[in-house]
Amino acid sequence: MVTTEQERTVRGACPHDCPDTCALRITVSGDRVVRVEGDPDHPATDGVLCTKVARYAERTHHPDRLTQPLRRIGPKGSGQFEAVSWEVAITEIAARLGEVAARDPQRIVPYSYAGTMGFVQGDGLAQRFFHALGASRLDATICSAAGSNGLASVHGGSVGMSVEQFEHARLILLWGTNPVTSSVHLWRRIQAAKRQGAVVVAIDPFESDSAQKCDRWLALRPGTDAALALALIHVLIAEDLLDHPWIEQHTEGFEALAQRSLQWPPARAAEVCGLAEADIVWLARTWGSVRPAAIRVNYGVQRARGGADAVRAIAALPALTGAWRDAAGGMLLSSSGWFPVDAHGWQRPDLIPGWPERLPRSVNMSAIGEALAIPVLQPRPLPGAPNSPQALVAVAPPTPQASPEWTSAQAGSADIPIEAMVVWNANPVAVAPDSESVIRGFAREDLFTVVLEHFQTDTADWADWVLPATTQMEHFDLHKSYGHTSLVVNHPAIAPIGEALPNSEIFRRLARAMGLSHPALFEDDETVARSALDWTHPRLAGVTWEALLARGWAPLTMDLQVNPLAHGGFPTPSGRVRLVDPGLGAVGRDPVPDWQPPWESAEVDPELAARYPLQLISPPARNFLNTTFVNVASIRAREGAPECLMHPADATVRGLADGTMVRIFNDRGNFAATLRVTERTRQGVAVAPSIWWHRDAPGVQGGPGRNVNAVTSQRLTEGGAGATFYDCRVDIAALD
Repeated sequence: MVTTEQERTVRGACPHDCPDTCALRITVSGDRVVRVEGDPDHPATDGVLCTKVARYAERTHHPDRLTQPLRRIGPKGSGQFEAVSWEVAITEIAARLGEVAARDPQRIVPYSYAGTMGFVQGDGLAQRFFHALGASRLDATICSAAGSNGLASVHGGSVGMSVEQFEHARLILLWGTNPVTSSVHLWRRIQAAKRQGAVVVAIDPFESDSAQKCDRWLALRPGTDAALALALIHVLIAEDLLDHPWIEQHTEGFEALAQRSLQWPPARAAEVCGLAEADIVWLARTWGSVRPAAIRVNYGVQRARGGADAVRAIAALPALTGAWRDAAGGMLLSSSGWFPVDAHGWQRPDLIPGWPERLPRSVNMSAIGEALAIPVLQPRPLPGAPNSPQALVAVAPPTPQASPEWTSAQAGSADIPIEAMVVWNANPVAVAPDSESVIRGFAREDLFTVVLEHFQTDTADWADWVLPATTQMEHFDLHKSYGHTSLVVNHPAIAPIGEALPNSEIFRRLARAMGLSHPALFEDDETVARSALDWTHPRLAGVTWEALLARGWAPLTMDLQVNPLAHGGFPTPSGRVRLVDPGLGAVGRDPVPDWQPPWESAEVDPELAARYPLQLISPPARNFLNTTFVNVASIRAREGAPECLMHPADATVRGLADGTMVRIFNDRGNFAATLRVTERTRQGVAVAPSIWWHRDAPGVQGGPGRNVNAVTSQRLTEGGAGATFYDCRVDIAALD
């Protein structure tokens, strides 16, 4: 920390869901943040921030910040609250959660994701609290589950090449990624590579801001990435563009993959993917002949039914050509697996009653609407018994599946109703798929909902209690990255605004009020942060806690000038790349990667595809990060209003013109947007940059505002049980 008479500088970390995990320098004057900049000394940040985080002071000091605990006084969804003291809030919330836990703690569901990705304010003390209660566990699948599942199948974990090396590559494939929006520091390295003559290819159904600046753009049909990768493998093998020694020494399953690739000649893949056969052959030959060659694959490829297999097939490409030999070769999806995280010491699953033999059920966050639809049993008197609490029994509504004796203890875990939700670092009403289903769940009068937030979001509107949380400028945290290999510390720059509290302190107070006593529930933030890492691991050799706090960041002990996987050493049992994963057969999946048609495709559901002929994808809007920053005035002004992009041929068929207000719809719901007619999307594909708050989106036919998730599906990927946001069929018409 640097101090002057007028200003002081504090070292911080960007907390958001971005691979760059920037090191920050926060300038404070008095009790206000006046400037947020990138740390010029941190190699991955290099003094540069995205336009969103550069305006973090505007978000922290926003006039709509929540500064007091709020208790609902109006109908659910009305957003009507009254301010109360923390003492009242904690006491009443603890009492209500205690009532639910007494019936079955699994009826309490914690819901959080990446509002902050810190070890402390994310899932540190919070998970300890819910473990100690015996609450349901959350299957955090909404963003990266399928891709992580595929990567684990092939590489054994989320490891890859160093992001710093991309600028030295001669060929770069941007597969399902738009780094201009989602990873500005990677884009700077790609620009450096282009200046040195590198060929950069974008593989994406949408000509993103990044694709517009690439040498080639291959606009494949959404959900067909595995078919393209298998065709590339076909050509590599047929033309012997292989590194046989590397395959022999560092892979397993080559013969089975080679047999599978015979089913995918370029002509077949061209038909499935909607590409020219010549383009597929060109890409395969280029990949097989140019060195160093790197792939930046991102989560866009895994938001359809076969997303995990898409990642598996793509990950085979650098193994077949020996691209891993080069420091600037290989593939990167996530680097988070390089960090020696001690999940047991950090989240303390041993606090779960019955650990490890009996675990609470797990609720998939990507299907939270379905989980909330399970009815809570209503009490009614036994026949002939007095009308007293002791004589009441829980019975389900009269359905063929339920009986008067039904209780959650007797039911399967999938049938346990949710009676209470605690939401932090997330906005599920806006972000979760199939919004109408999610809203119906949050509207239940018998659902007790607590939301920890900075602002009164769409989800907060449906809460019974809203608790004011601190922003990154106001609390301590420690971060790893999924795009580079440095730990980054966040020091609080200012005192909490109003009565806001860190998430960690809120869960400490709830634990105390509920009579929980384990010391792990009351550890301070620095202790929780330190417990998140295995400090004996070689990749932390030479890293000290004191130096990390003082400098603000510390690289893992890795030589970034060489490829860490050049000689194998993948975190699989054999240390080799698994081109085939025999273990998948036990869970009913094909051990060999293959293309799986999207759930909502002509191949799987031709009747649905005929009724809704457009495939809809919803990549991130350039100026938003999920639903964060939507309410920051300067950022909102840059983004404008909700839009939907459509190919000219699709617009002509429907008699639609650029600038028309349109309705995008399917059986699940609809939303409105301004139409942009453009050749940036391929024919048959609509693009809705996202995610807007529902309340800020236009309504349809006098209805409430809705964002793109009004039409997305709760169907899950076959690998990883992840969200299928891009596996979505719609049609578009002029808004009445």
